[in-house]
Amino acid sequence: MPYLAVFALLVGALNALQAGANAALDKALQQTVVAGLVISAMGTLTILGAAWWLGLTPRLAVARAAEAPWWAWLGGLAGGGYVLATLLLPQKLGAGLFTALTVTAAVLASLLLDHFALLGFEQRSLGLGRAAGGLLMVAGLVLLAKF
Repeated sequence: MPYLAVFALLVGALNALQAGANAALDKALQQTVVAGLVISAMGTLTILGAAWWLGLTPRLAVARAAEAPWWAWLGGLAGGGYVLATLLLPQKLGAGLFTALTVTAAVLASLLLDHFALLGFEQRSLGLGRAAGGLLMVAGLVLLAKF
């Protein structure tokens, strides 16, 4: 299980890199929509490459698409929104503030998803420690934004 945490840390660190790289691509191309499409294409190639490396065979599951709950489709919308945000906001806010805002929002939303067992997550109560962790994230965000 420690390797899963290491992978999560790596992906989290890449969020900051992604914001800068996406903004640089947007600046170079001078077309936000085209930059977003290039980024999405690269993401698709990454996933296909990972599937090949893991020995998974991607195939269309159109017949099963109707079985997914309505909220299962939100991931793609959220991903697209995040890509657009990385194209438009980091250069204005700075990498640190942009990342702090998105990570803090993700932690707070995750605490609520866990507490109320939403979107298929197991229920994990919002106890004192978890609530304090969320508040410390907000405090860190405030400190980062002011200094």
